[in-house]
Amino acid sequence: MNYDVIVIGGGLGGLTAGAKLAREGRKVLLIEQHNRPGGCATTFRRKDFTLEVGLHEMDGPGPRDMKTRIFNDLGVSGSIEFLKVPEFYRFINDRYAVTIPHNPQEAAAQLTELFPEEKEGIAVYFEQILTPKKRTAGSEIVDTSVGEFLDSIIRNDDLKLILLGNLGYFHDDPYTLSLAYYSIAQGSYYSNGACFIKGGSQRLSDYLAGYIESHGGTILLNHIVTGITVEGNRAKGVIYRRRNDPPQAVRESFADEVIANNSMAAVADMLPPEFGTELKNEFASLKNGASLLTLYFGFNRPLRELGHNYYSIFVYDESVKSQADIAANNRDDFARRSFTFVDYGQLDSHLAPAGKDVGALCCIDYLEDWINTERKQYDFRKVYVAQVFMDRMEKIIPGFRSAVEYYEVGTPHTVKRYTLNPDGAVYGFAQNPGRKVIDSFKPIDNLHFASAWGKTGGGFSGAIYGGYMCAFSILRKRSVS
Repeated sequence: MNYDVIVIGGGLGGLTAGAKLAREGRKVLLIEQHNRPGGCATTFRRKDFTLEVGLHEMDGPGPRDMKTRIFNDLGVSGSIEFLKVPEFYRFINDRYAVTIPHNPQEAAAQLTELFPEEKEGIAVYFEQILTPKKRTAGSEIVDTSVGEFLDSIIRNDDLKLILLGNLGYFHDDPYTLSLAYYSIAQGSYYSNGACFIKGGSQRLSDYLAGYIESHGGTILLNHIVTGITVEGNRAKGVIYRRRNDPPQAVRESFADEVIANNSMAAVADMLPPEFGTELKNEFASLKNGASLLTLYFGFNRPLRELGHNYYSIFVYDESVKSQADIAANNRDDFARRSFTFVDYGQLDSHLAPAGKDVGALCCIDYLEDWINTERKQYDFRKVYVAQVFMDRMEKIIPGFRSAVEYYEVGTPHTVKRYTLNPDGAVYGFAQNPGRKVIDSFKPIDNLHFASAWGKTGGGFSGAIYGGYMCAFSILRKRSVS
């Protein structure tokens, strides 16, 4: 079969790119190895509960948010309901319990009242987040780390921790996180607020997949791409098979343009060896980001009945005294590891029937701590993790344990199994200061990247931006030619 565009992978980047190109009349084939579209933007059912795989809150969409334009263009705004998240986050450690609002002026005023001696540093922080300094003609701005920036403007360690409450949305260590990247991402939460997709992120993924199909495109689920064929300096098409078929039962489809919505490491393995080696050299200096461990909960009652009134809480262990302790804590025993808990029942999320609730507990984790483990040990460790975190939640929300009707643990190994991402990385390459950005692969001029591993980085917004920009790049190229 011949197509205008073949998209490898059905995450948000691939779906957005495919939808835009299909809207503009391009014949699109999208191939996804999972049984549903969405990548990390998916849900799954257990008993009465719809469990959200990845979405806690998405920045915007707001008036100045590029997603608003994208969603209007693709008809998302009239088809998907976005629920406003009530607060940005609640930070808890053994010394403070602070609720941070999305409104930056209110947040700054609240923090200044708590830490009056840091008034100037707080002002500098929000100026950087809301109006990050841009490179101008003839000038050179050297990127630094978030940790170094905070140390340069603020003395109080607890204030730094509070400002870094949601660090896990981006990275695992403030001293290796790009200030430029963080400023744009964090600034969007403060500028545009945040939302949750009513019914779960699968609604958005299914909508985009349906949009592709309704505009003449084809979606193949449960199919895996095993190769990209190349002639000269152009990708000719892809080789693929049904996921459970034998390796020799392959098919080939052809296209003018190929979009990779998977990791660059996977793309390199799909290319002929000479091109694959060259692409690996391109990203050799980049590091994979961290993975996540998630504990999914179905509750037999709303947690509001237990007196819990916060959408998301970020709990920092008492051993984390300063931001210098964060990276080590992310590898500490789960009894001490900092974590996030999200109570979807604080919104009209439609994830649970009336009288019940759904939540998720999440922490930074690493695949290397779960691989090469016998099945019995793997399962035992998951039970241990669940019991430890439920004990910790019981201290925060008395009655928590008795409200748990169902729970399930997803590890970095789970993330890798369902996304095929190396190291189970959920945000693509680590956003280190001054990291190399790979926007294209020059040896193959019709191979494009639209994923968390590309120019715009990870997270829901990064993937959506990357997919839309990729589609525009293809449309511009075709219009010029």
